[in-house]
Amino acid sequence: MLYRRGNVYWFEFIIAGRRYRETTRTRSRALAGSIERKRRREIEENVNGIRPRTLPPLFSDAADDYLARKKPGWAPKTYVIETINLGHLKPHFGRLLVTDITDRDVASYQQARQDAGTAPKTVNNEVGTLRAILRRHRLWAQLAPDVRMLPVHTDIGIALTPDQEESLLRACAASRSRSLHPAVTLGIQTGLRNEELRFLRWSQVDLLTKSIKVGKSKTPSGEGRVVPLNKTAAAALSTWARQFPGREPKHYVFPSERVGFSGNPEISQVYGTDPTTPITSWKVAWTSARRVAGVQCRFHDLRHTCITRLLEHGVPLPIVASLMGWSPATTTRMAKRYAHFGDSAQRRAMETLDPPTATTNAASDEQETVQ
Repeated sequence: MLYRRGNVYWFEFIIAGRRYRETTRTRSRALAGSIERKRRREIEENVNGIRPRTLPPLFSDAADDYLARKKPGWAPKTYVIETINLGHLKPHFGRLLVTDITDRDVASYQQARQDAGTAPKTVNNEVGTLRAILRRHRLWAQLAPDVRMLPVHTDIGIALTPDQEESLLRACAASRSRSLHPAVTLGIQTGLRNEELRFLRWSQVDLLTKSIKVGKSKTPSGEGRVVPLNKTAAAALSTWARQFPGREPKHYVFPSERVGFSGNPEISQVYGTDPTTPITSWKVAWTSARRVAGVQCRFHDLRHTCITRLLEHGVPLPIVASLMGWSPATTTRMAKRYAHFGDSAQRRAMETLDPPTATTNAASDEQETVQ
Protein backbone atom coordinates (compact mmCIF):
# COMPACT_ATOMS: atom_id res chain seq x y z
CA MET A 1 0.00 0.00 0.00
CA LEU A 2 1.20 3.51 -0.86
CA TYR A 3 0.62 6.47 1.42
CA ARG A 4 1.91 9.98 1.72
CA ARG A 5 3.93 11.16 4.68
CA GLY A 6 5.06 14.74 4.52
CA ASN A 7 6.16 15.56 0.99
CA VAL A 8 7.08 12.03 -0.15
CA TYR A 9 5.41 8.65 -0.61
CA TRP A 10 6.01 5.62 1.57
CA PHE A 11 5.00 1.99 1.01
CA GLU A 12 4.05 -0.78 3.39
CA PHE A 13 3.43 -4.51 2.80
CA ILE A 14 3.76 -7.86 4.53
CA ILE A 15 5.70 -10.83 3.08
CA ALA A 16 6.15 -14.16 4.90
CA GLY A 17 4.80 -12.65 8.10
CA ARG A 18 7.20 -9.73 8.14
CA ARG A 19 6.16 -6.12 7.69
CA TYR A 20 8.20 -3.86 5.42
CA ARG A 21 7.79 -0.07 5.64
CA GLU A 22 10.16 2.13 3.59
CA THR A 23 10.27 5.55 1.99
CA THR A 24 10.39 6.01 -1.78
CA ARG A 25 12.00 9.47 -1.44
CA THR A 26 9.80 10.81 -4.25
CA ARG A 27 6.76 13.04 -4.54
CA SER A 28 5.56 11.26 -7.69
CA ARG A 29 2.91 8.63 -7.02
CA ALA A 30 3.62 6.85 -10.31
CA LEU A 31 7.33 6.61 -9.58
CA ALA A 32 6.62 5.56 -5.99
CA GLY A 33 4.39 2.74 -7.30
CA SER A 34 7.21 1.50 -9.55
CA ILE A 35 9.68 1.59 -6.64
CA GLU A 36 7.27 -0.36 -4.44
CA ARG A 37 6.77 -3.10 -7.06
CA LYS A 38 10.52 -3.47 -7.64
CA ARG A 39 11.25 -3.66 -3.91
CA ARG A 40 8.46 -6.19 -3.36
CA ARG A 41 9.86 -8.39 -6.14
CA GLU A 42 13.40 -8.24 -4.69
CA ILE A 43 12.17 -9.31 -1.26
CA GLU A 44 9.96 -12.12 -2.64
CA GLU A 45 12.86 -13.51 -4.70
CA ASN A 46 15.15 -13.37 -1.69
CA VAL A 47 12.62 -15.09 0.56
CA ASN A 48 12.12 -17.86 -2.00
CA GLY A 49 15.84 -18.30 -2.73
CA ILE A 50 15.64 -16.92 -6.25
CA ARG A 51 18.68 -15.04 -7.41
CA PRO A 52 18.59 -12.72 -10.40
CA ARG A 53 20.44 -14.20 -13.35
CA THR A 54 23.58 -12.37 -14.40
CA LEU A 55 25.68 -13.04 -17.48
CA PRO A 56 29.24 -14.26 -16.86
CA PRO A 57 31.85 -11.61 -17.69
CA LEU A 58 34.41 -11.68 -20.44
CA PHE A 59 37.84 -12.72 -19.22
CA SER A 60 39.21 -9.25 -20.02
CA ASP A 61 36.61 -7.64 -17.73
CA ALA A 62 37.16 -10.25 -15.03
CA ALA A 63 40.91 -9.59 -15.23
CA ASP A 64 40.47 -5.84 -14.78
CA ASP A 65 38.17 -6.45 -11.81
CA TYR A 66 40.73 -8.87 -10.32
CA LEU A 67 43.50 -6.27 -10.50
CA ALA A 68 41.33 -3.53 -9.02
CA ARG A 69 40.20 -5.68 -6.09
CA LYS A 70 43.62 -7.12 -5.25
CA LYS A 71 45.79 -4.01 -5.73
CA PRO A 72 45.21 -2.53 -2.21
CA GLY A 73 46.56 -5.66 -0.54
CA TRP A 74 49.48 -6.31 -2.87
CA ALA A 75 53.06 -5.12 -2.71
CA PRO A 76 53.90 -2.81 -5.67
CA LYS A 77 56.15 -5.49 -7.19
CA THR A 78 53.35 -8.07 -7.04
CA TYR A 79 50.99 -5.70 -8.83
CA VAL A 80 53.55 -5.19 -11.61
CA ILE A 81 54.07 -8.94 -12.01
CA GLU A 82 50.32 -9.66 -12.14
CA THR A 83 49.82 -6.87 -14.67
CA ILE A 84 52.54 -8.36 -16.88
CA ASN A 85 50.97 -11.81 -16.56
CA LEU A 86 47.60 -10.46 -17.66
CA GLY A 87 49.28 -8.71 -20.57
CA HIS A 88 50.11 -12.18 -21.91
CA LEU A 89 46.80 -13.81 -20.89
CA LYS A 90 44.39 -11.25 -22.33
CA PRO A 91 45.25 -11.72 -26.03
CA HIS A 92 44.55 -15.45 -25.66
CA PHE A 93 41.53 -15.47 -23.32
CA GLY A 94 40.28 -11.86 -23.40
CA ARG A 95 37.29 -12.36 -25.71
CA LEU A 96 36.12 -15.54 -24.03
CA LEU A 97 33.48 -15.63 -21.33
CA VAL A 98 35.06 -16.98 -18.14
CA THR A 99 32.56 -19.86 -18.33
CA ASP A 100 33.78 -20.81 -21.81
CA ILE A 101 37.45 -21.31 -20.86
CA THR A 102 38.36 -25.02 -21.04
CA ASP A 103 41.37 -27.12 -20.14
CA ARG A 104 42.15 -27.29 -23.87
CA ASP A 105 42.34 -23.51 -23.98
CA VAL A 106 44.81 -23.58 -21.10
CA ALA A 107 46.91 -26.29 -22.76
CA SER A 108 46.88 -24.31 -26.01
CA TYR A 109 48.10 -21.23 -24.14
CA GLN A 110 50.89 -23.17 -22.46
CA GLN A 111 52.05 -24.56 -25.80
CA ALA A 112 51.94 -21.16 -27.49
CA ARG A 113 54.03 -19.57 -24.75
CA GLN A 114 56.58 -22.39 -24.86
CA ASP A 115 56.82 -22.06 -28.63
CA ALA A 116 57.60 -18.37 -28.06
CA GLY A 117 60.56 -19.39 -25.91
CA THR A 118 59.05 -18.54 -22.53
CA ALA A 119 60.49 -20.36 -19.52
CA PRO A 120 58.21 -23.02 -17.97
CA LYS A 121 58.27 -21.28 -14.58
CA THR A 122 57.05 -18.05 -16.18
CA VAL A 123 54.24 -19.89 -17.96
CA ASN A 124 53.22 -21.52 -14.68
CA ASN A 125 53.10 -18.13 -12.99
CA GLU A 126 50.83 -16.82 -15.73
CA VAL A 127 48.53 -19.83 -15.44
CA GLY A 128 48.52 -19.18 -11.70
CA THR A 129 47.07 -15.74 -12.37
CA LEU A 130 44.44 -17.31 -14.64
CA ARG A 131 43.65 -19.80 -11.87
CA ALA A 132 43.14 -17.00 -9.32
CA ILE A 133 40.62 -15.25 -11.59
CA LEU A 134 38.67 -18.41 -12.37
CA ARG A 135 38.63 -19.39 -8.71
CA ARG A 136 36.96 -16.12 -7.87
CA HIS A 137 34.16 -17.08 -10.25
CA ARG A 138 34.03 -20.65 -8.86
CA LEU A 139 35.16 -22.11 -12.18
CA TRP A 140 38.67 -23.44 -11.58
CA ALA A 141 37.62 -26.59 -9.69
CA GLN A 142 36.10 -28.11 -12.82
CA LEU A 143 39.26 -27.43 -14.85
CA ALA A 144 41.87 -28.34 -12.24
CA PRO A 145 41.84 -32.15 -12.75
CA ASP A 146 42.72 -31.71 -16.43
CA VAL A 147 45.25 -28.88 -16.20
CA ARG A 148 48.89 -29.76 -15.70
CA MET A 149 51.55 -27.26 -14.76
CA LEU A 150 54.78 -27.47 -16.74
CA PRO A 151 57.74 -29.27 -15.13
CA VAL A 152 60.26 -26.82 -13.72
CA HIS A 153 63.89 -27.52 -12.86
CA THR A 154 64.72 -26.02 -9.46
CA ASP A 155 68.43 -26.88 -9.55
CA ILE A 156 69.40 -24.07 -11.91
CA GLY A 157 71.55 -22.25 -9.37
CA ILE A 158 75.30 -22.64 -9.16
CA ALA A 159 77.90 -22.14 -6.45
CA LEU A 160 80.98 -20.18 -7.51
CA THR A 161 84.37 -21.82 -7.30
CA PRO A 162 87.16 -19.87 -5.54
CA ASP A 163 88.70 -19.07 -8.94
CA GLN A 164 85.39 -17.82 -10.31
CA GLU A 165 84.84 -15.69 -7.23
CA GLU A 166 88.31 -14.15 -7.54
CA SER A 167 87.81 -13.32 -11.22
CA LEU A 168 84.35 -11.91 -10.58
CA LEU A 169 85.42 -9.70 -7.67
CA ARG A 170 88.38 -8.42 -9.67
CA ALA A 171 86.00 -7.39 -12.48
CA CYS A 172 83.60 -5.82 -9.98
CA ALA A 173 86.42 -3.76 -8.47
CA ALA A 174 87.20 -2.37 -11.92
CA SER A 175 83.54 -1.57 -12.65
CA ARG A 176 82.28 1.98 -13.18
CA SER A 177 79.75 1.23 -10.44
CA ARG A 178 81.72 1.74 -7.24
CA SER A 179 79.06 -0.02 -5.13
CA LEU A 180 79.17 -3.24 -7.15
CA HIS A 181 82.26 -4.71 -5.46
CA PRO A 182 81.08 -4.24 -1.83
CA ALA A 183 77.57 -5.43 -2.78
CA VAL A 184 78.84 -8.60 -4.43
CA THR A 185 81.22 -9.24 -1.54
CA LEU A 186 78.37 -8.95 0.95
CA GLY A 187 76.19 -11.17 -1.23
CA ILE A 188 78.78 -13.95 -1.12
CA GLN A 189 79.72 -13.52 2.54
CA THR A 190 76.22 -13.01 4.03
CA GLY A 191 73.80 -14.62 1.58
CA LEU A 192 71.56 -11.54 1.57
CA ARG A 193 69.12 -11.34 -1.31
CA ASN A 194 69.37 -8.62 -3.95
CA GLU A 195 66.46 -6.63 -2.51
CA GLU A 196 67.75 -7.02 1.04
CA LEU A 197 71.03 -5.46 -0.09
CA ARG A 198 69.46 -2.70 -2.17
CA PHE A 199 67.21 -1.46 0.63
CA LEU A 200 69.79 -1.84 3.41
CA ARG A 201 70.11 1.28 5.59
CA TRP A 202 73.00 2.27 7.85
CA SER A 203 70.67 1.96 10.85
CA GLN A 204 70.61 -1.79 10.16
CA VAL A 205 74.42 -2.04 10.14
CA ASP A 206 76.42 -2.34 13.39
CA LEU A 207 80.12 -2.19 12.64
CA LEU A 208 81.00 -2.56 16.33
CA THR A 209 79.24 -5.89 16.83
CA LYS A 210 79.83 -6.73 13.15
CA SER A 211 76.27 -7.61 12.27
CA ILE A 212 73.41 -6.67 9.96
CA LYS A 213 69.74 -6.65 10.88
CA VAL A 214 67.75 -7.43 7.75
CA GLY A 215 64.81 -5.14 7.03
CA LYS A 216 61.94 -5.98 4.73
CA SER A 217 62.47 -9.41 3.25
CA LYS A 218 60.86 -11.81 0.82
CA THR A 219 59.51 -13.95 3.66
CA PRO A 220 58.25 -13.19 7.20
CA SER A 221 60.97 -15.48 8.56
CA GLY A 222 63.63 -13.44 6.79
CA GLU A 223 62.51 -10.03 8.03
CA GLY A 224 64.31 -8.81 11.13
CA ARG A 225 66.88 -11.61 11.24
CA VAL A 226 70.39 -10.74 12.40
CA VAL A 227 73.28 -11.85 10.17
CA PRO A 228 76.81 -11.71 11.70
CA LEU A 229 79.57 -10.30 9.51
CA ASN A 230 82.75 -12.30 9.05
CA LYS A 231 86.10 -10.53 8.62
CA THR A 232 85.76 -10.28 4.84
CA ALA A 233 82.27 -8.80 4.96
CA ALA A 234 83.10 -6.45 7.85
CA ALA A 235 86.21 -5.16 6.07
CA ALA A 236 84.31 -4.55 2.83
CA LEU A 237 81.53 -2.72 4.64
CA SER A 238 83.92 -0.63 6.76
CA THR A 239 85.84 0.44 3.66
CA TRP A 240 82.59 1.33 1.92
CA ALA A 241 81.37 3.29 4.98
CA ARG A 242 84.40 5.58 4.72
CA GLN A 243 83.03 6.80 1.39
CA PHE A 244 80.19 8.43 3.34
CA PRO A 245 81.59 10.31 6.36
CA GLY A 246 78.34 12.25 6.74
CA ARG A 247 76.09 9.22 6.59
CA GLU A 248 72.95 9.12 8.73
CA PRO A 249 71.10 6.06 10.09
CA LYS A 250 68.18 6.60 7.69
CA HIS A 251 70.49 6.75 4.64
CA TYR A 252 70.77 3.80 2.30
CA VAL A 253 74.02 1.83 2.34
CA PHE A 254 73.95 1.64 -1.46
CA PRO A 255 72.50 5.00 -2.57
CA SER A 256 71.36 6.10 -5.96
CA GLU A 257 74.13 7.87 -7.89
CA ARG A 258 75.32 8.59 -11.39
CA VAL A 259 78.62 7.95 -13.11
CA GLY A 260 80.09 10.11 -15.86
CA PHE A 261 83.34 11.23 -17.47
CA SER A 262 84.97 14.63 -17.35
CA GLY A 263 87.91 15.32 -19.64
CA ASN A 264 89.54 11.91 -19.50
CA PRO A 265 87.27 9.18 -20.94
CA GLU A 266 89.27 6.57 -19.03
CA ILE A 267 88.48 8.02 -15.60
CA SER A 268 84.89 7.87 -14.37
CA GLN A 269 83.47 10.28 -11.82
CA VAL A 270 80.55 9.77 -9.45
CA TYR A 271 78.00 12.55 -9.08
CA GLY A 272 74.38 13.07 -8.08
CA THR A 273 74.59 10.77 -5.06
CA ASP A 274 71.27 10.71 -3.19
CA PRO A 275 71.57 8.77 0.09
CA THR A 276 67.81 9.01 0.68
CA THR A 277 67.11 6.88 -2.41
CA PRO A 278 68.38 3.31 -2.89
CA ILE A 279 70.27 2.28 -5.99
CA THR A 280 67.84 1.21 -8.69
CA SER A 281 69.76 -1.79 -9.94
CA TRP A 282 73.21 -3.25 -10.50
CA LYS A 283 72.00 -5.00 -13.65
CA VAL A 284 74.13 -3.19 -16.24
CA ALA A 285 77.32 -3.17 -14.15
CA TRP A 286 76.74 -6.78 -13.05
CA THR A 287 76.29 -7.98 -16.64
CA SER A 288 79.46 -6.20 -17.73
CA ALA A 289 81.49 -7.59 -14.81
CA ARG A 290 80.36 -11.15 -15.50
CA ARG A 291 81.36 -10.78 -19.14
CA VAL A 292 84.79 -9.44 -18.24
CA ALA A 293 85.31 -12.18 -15.65
CA GLY A 294 84.05 -14.90 -18.00
CA VAL A 295 81.69 -16.20 -15.32
CA GLN A 296 78.14 -17.27 -16.16
CA CYS A 297 75.97 -16.81 -13.07
CA ARG A 298 73.03 -14.87 -11.68
CA PHE A 299 73.19 -12.34 -8.84
CA HIS A 300 71.13 -14.81 -6.80
CA ASP A 301 73.93 -17.36 -7.22
CA LEU A 302 75.94 -15.32 -4.72
CA ARG A 303 73.38 -16.54 -2.17
CA HIS A 304 73.73 -20.08 -3.54
CA THR A 305 77.47 -19.82 -3.03
CA CYS A 306 77.16 -18.65 0.56
CA ILE A 307 74.70 -21.41 1.50
CA THR A 308 76.70 -24.13 -0.22
CA ARG A 309 79.91 -23.16 1.56
CA LEU A 310 78.18 -23.03 4.93
CA LEU A 311 76.78 -26.52 4.46
CA GLU A 312 80.05 -27.89 3.08
CA HIS A 313 81.85 -26.60 6.16
CA GLY A 314 79.49 -28.56 8.37
CA VAL A 315 77.27 -25.73 9.63
CA PRO A 316 74.05 -27.37 10.92
CA LEU A 317 71.03 -26.93 8.68
CA PRO A 318 68.89 -25.16 11.35
CA ILE A 319 71.59 -22.47 11.74
CA VAL A 320 71.82 -22.00 7.97
CA ALA A 321 68.02 -21.72 7.86
CA SER A 322 68.09 -19.03 10.55
CA LEU A 323 70.83 -17.05 8.77
CA MET A 324 69.06 -17.24 5.42
CA GLY A 325 65.58 -16.49 6.74
CA TRP A 326 63.93 -19.80 5.81
CA SER A 327 60.73 -20.84 7.52
CA PRO A 328 60.64 -24.30 9.19
CA ALA A 329 58.22 -25.50 6.51
CA THR A 330 60.61 -24.70 3.66
CA THR A 331 63.99 -25.41 5.22
CA THR A 332 64.46 -28.89 3.75
CA ARG A 333 63.24 -27.85 0.30
CA MET A 334 65.46 -24.78 0.30
CA ALA A 335 68.49 -26.78 1.37
CA LYS A 336 67.97 -29.13 -1.57
CA ARG A 337 67.53 -26.22 -3.97
CA TYR A 338 70.43 -24.06 -2.83
CA ALA A 339 73.09 -26.51 -1.71
CA HIS A 340 75.46 -27.53 -4.52
CA PHE A 341 77.97 -29.80 -2.87
CA GLY A 342 81.18 -30.61 -4.68
CA ASP A 343 82.32 -34.18 -5.32
CA SER A 344 85.02 -33.92 -2.65
CA ALA A 345 82.50 -32.93 0.03
CA GLN A 346 80.22 -35.83 -0.89
CA ARG A 347 83.14 -38.25 -0.89
CA ARG A 348 84.27 -37.09 2.57
CA ALA A 349 80.73 -37.57 3.82
CA MET A 350 80.58 -41.18 2.63
CA GLU A 351 84.08 -41.96 3.92
CA THR A 352 82.87 -41.31 7.45
CA LEU A 353 80.99 -44.61 7.16
CA ASP A 354 84.18 -46.64 6.64
CA PRO A 355 85.06 -49.02 9.50
CA PRO A 356 88.33 -48.29 11.36
CA THR A 357 91.36 -49.55 9.43
CA ALA A 358 94.23 -51.59 10.86
CA THR A 359 96.45 -48.51 10.70
CA THR A 360 93.93 -46.51 12.69
CA ASN A 361 93.68 -49.26 15.32
CA ALA A 362 97.48 -49.49 15.61
CA ALA A 363 97.75 -45.73 16.05
CA SER A 364 95.14 -45.87 18.79
CA ASP A 365 96.99 -48.71 20.59
CA GLU A 366 100.27 -46.78 20.35
CA GLN A 367 98.67 -43.68 21.81
CA GLU A 368 97.30 -45.69 24.74
CA THR A 369 100.78 -47.21 25.36
CA VAL A 370 102.42 -43.78 25.45
CA GLN A 371 99.87 -42.60 27.99
